Amino acid sequence: MKALHFGAGNIGKGFIGNLLSKAGYGVCFIDVNQLMIDHFNKRKSYQVELLDDSHTVETIRPVRALNSITQEDKVIEEIVNADLITTSVGVGNLPKIASTIAKGLIKRVQENKRELDILANENAINASSILKKEIQSYVTKSEMDEICSYVGFPNTAIDRLALSKQGEDGEIALVEPFYEWVINKSEMVNQSLPLIENAVYVENLKPYIERKLYMVNMAHATTAYIGFLTGKHTIQSALENSTIEDFVRSTLIEASPYIIQTFHITEKDINDYIENIIKRFRNKNISDRVIRVGRSPIRKLGFNERLVKPTRELFKLGCPIDYLTKAIAAAFLFDHPGDQESVQMQKFINEKGIEQAILHFTKIEHEEIKNKIKRHYLLLKSNSNELFI
Repeated sequence: MKALHFGAGNIGKGFIGNLLSKAGYGVCFIDVNQLMIDHFNKRKSYQVELLDDSHTVETIRPVRALNSITQEDKVIEEIVNADLITTSVGVGNLPKIASTIAKGLIKRVQENKRELDILANENAINASSILKKEIQSYVTKSEMDEICSYVGFPNTAIDRLALSKQGEDGEIALVEPFYEWVINKSEMVNQSLPLIENAVYVENLKPYIERKLYMVNMAHATTAYIGFLTGKHTIQSALENSTIEDFVRSTLIEASPYIIQTFHITEKDINDYIENIIKRFRNKNISDRVIRVGRSPIRKLGFNERLVKPTRELFKLGCPIDYLTKAIAAAFLFDHPGDQESVQMQKFINEKGIEQAILHFTKIEHEEIKNKIKRHYLLLKSNSNELFI
């Protein structure tokens, strides 16, 4: 079986490519990093290190790779003959690969009418649907109709921390022991392939996506922004501070009624999920920089994003939002000159003030929520170290 995977980054190598290989697929990576491509093609393999106490290193093979820019014709041929296509390029980069995929799918429906599923594994809601829409912009309506007769775009939810380090034989993917790959089976068109071992297939993906985004990602961002304010360099060192750990746990507890009431998940299951999140973040074998986790604050402060949506929904339910609004305020204080979005956000705040910034970036219009965020912002700006001793 042949799997074509766009994106040879940490998630691509450490998570998706890893599981596809273990499921019996020969994996061909599509990327633009020629050094990495050359390494794959020379070694026919790469290494993954598990971030547990044993630091087990696995060799993933067989793999090969193509350059999506300089070898587009070959990539198109791979699309024609693939049994499965997956991505992990970052949701913002899906438009960049859509044109090539569109060309490949047009050729495929002419030459190979086997059913095919394309799974976009990005840190976003319904990323496969986003990719489908991007592909649609490169083809005619009749071409898209024909493509959709044979091609499915099942949405997924993914959860695994994946980093990397440089080794003697090239870059080594570093992954935490925990992972979750949830696939919407109801959106698949190819039922002939064996199910991917250790992936979870469901008929309704929404509870898994929202639980991940509005609890795991929310808590990760919260830890990063509070950690940044208090001079911590990593997520792990931030959580060594018991006050910060208590704050992150309290934020998770505060956010949980939205998940419980929306998806009818039991309070016990959510409490277990919360403790598992804290355990994962505290993993002493991981060194995850707060600057990495906190990057792109404008995107993370979006109306339907990890911090803002649960705050809005809980307010509608009449639930407390004290910790969440403080986490949002901390995000507005993420002032890192190496992050373009941080620079842009701080410039806006300096020129127009925090009140206008809250409205502009979060799109929150309710005065009570905005005032809570503003009060926390002013307090954190003048007193953050004292608040988290």
